[in-house]
Amino acid sequence: MGWLDRVDDQVDALTKARALQEVSRSTEAYALLDRVLRSTADPRARADALVQRLSALINLGRTAEYTRAIEEASAAVRDLAEPYLHGHLNALAALAAHHQGALDRCVTHLVKAARALGAVDDPDRDTAWGWHDLAMAYSYLSFHGYALGAIERARQLGTTAGIPQETFAAPGIRLRNAVALDHTGDSDGCLRVLRDVATDLDRFVAAGRADRLRPSSLAAYGYAAARRSALGDAIDSPAGADPARLLGHGADSARARDMRQLGQACLAVAAGRPIEAVTRLDAVQVSAETLGAAEPARLRSIALARAGDHAAAHRADRLAFRLAAQRHDRLRDVYIDGIAARIDHEEMRREAARFEGEALTDPLTGLPNRRRLERYIASVIARGERVVIGVCDLDGFKAVNTRHGHHSGDLVLQRVAGVINRVMRRGDFVARYGGDEFVVVLAGAGMSEAAEVARRINAAIRTEDWESLVPGTPVGVSIGFAEVGAAGPRQRDALGAAFEAADREMLRAKARPRTA
Repeated sequence: MGWLDRVDDQVDALTKARALQEVSRSTEAYALLDRVLRSTADPRARADALVQRLSALINLGRTAEYTRAIEEASAAVRDLAEPYLHGHLNALAALAAHHQGALDRCVTHLVKAARALGAVDDPDRDTAWGWHDLAMAYSYLSFHGYALGAIERARQLGTTAGIPQETFAAPGIRLRNAVALDHTGDSDGCLRVLRDVATDLDRFVAAGRADRLRPSSLAAYGYAAARRSALGDAIDSPAGADPARLLGHGADSARARDMRQLGQACLAVAAGRPIEAVTRLDAVQVSAETLGAAEPARLRSIALARAGDHAAAHRADRLAFRLAAQRHDRLRDVYIDGIAARIDHEEMRREAARFEGEALTDPLTGLPNRRRLERYIASVIARGERVVIGVCDLDGFKAVNTRHGHHSGDLVLQRVAGVINRVMRRGDFVARYGGDEFVVVLAGAGMSEAAEVARRINAAIRTEDWESLVPGTPVGVSIGFAEVGAAGPRQRDALGAAFEAADREMLRAKARPRTA
């Protein structure tokens, strides 16, 4: 059962609004959604209409209205236990926050959106659109790898729901990836990606499916072709795929309008009219978010170089490079991980608050403590489930305390708690056992699953940015797992034996030579 199957009112109107937005007719969709909001008393219909209305506002570029629209949608969605709705709202809120320049808030919404959409039990076409909008948010923030992963998830769900593959072609994602390469000096890489985008369009045209492409996709294909031609690539457009014609699509999409204006400058360069291109660039006002803040400067550099003014072209190119450097993917990836760890920490503290009357929580990390751990294991064994326990002991922690002091040591323990908790499977249990030792419990699992969990923990700890937190003192982890072998009267003995076995395995891991 999909999301709209649970809505009791105005379903036809909500479905029509979706269809209008899919073909970039957001002004009409907004008016229809406004009528739904004035006439419905159904909380689900109201929540859906408010989320869709936020989408329409973003498509139209009406930034002044974002904040109020997000507040109203959040209030309507808050009490509905529907992961799709929370996920889609957070994906849209991330887009809005990005346009408003609120990076911290944007990344927080991205993390929450991915988690909520991933928790949908019965994905349908609406969930597919949620992943599509999340992919767009990743792409505009220059998280190109995340964007490609999210759009692939949208395609898979869309195929299952009967959505044509052309709907989620999403050439804009690869287009932004391509121009980002060019902004940092890799014009050859840019051209390779743009040629791949053109190959996709050729395939759709040859198969007679180009008319199924969304208007915003057609505009992106048009800009990709125009951008190639500006870089000197020969364009052999199939019938109906002329760049100037494609750039005319996009209806009332603000992003398509930006690509149209910049695309006309690209076509002027390709036609041997570089001064006209510079004049056009002087006159246009485009969002820095559509193709990156560096794109107008980079186009100016290309045009000036074609006009023979190489000194001015060099200055424009340096400006483009500086603007692009501010969007470096590696820094943003680290930022996403940091926000994810913070959310994990907040969730752990909320979980711990449920046991506030008892001493069951480690006050430093917010994780369950040894007492809570023992109770949990006992309850799992009593249910007759298999249990594997793992002992995780930090490597290099003594050096952290010696060199940087105990406050830094506490920060390391807090971060380790968040990292381990983040990579565990749903339903696994993590506790701080004492000092720099953590224990993980895998209910219903065996040693093969434990080996995979150990690999994920090791990889996550190894790739964490310890240098920025405790410079010169790398942090690692040694892990040992063992299975609890009995229940009933001998449960305590079996538990003790499993802890000893896991501890021995951990010490063996600590003694093994490390590879870089």
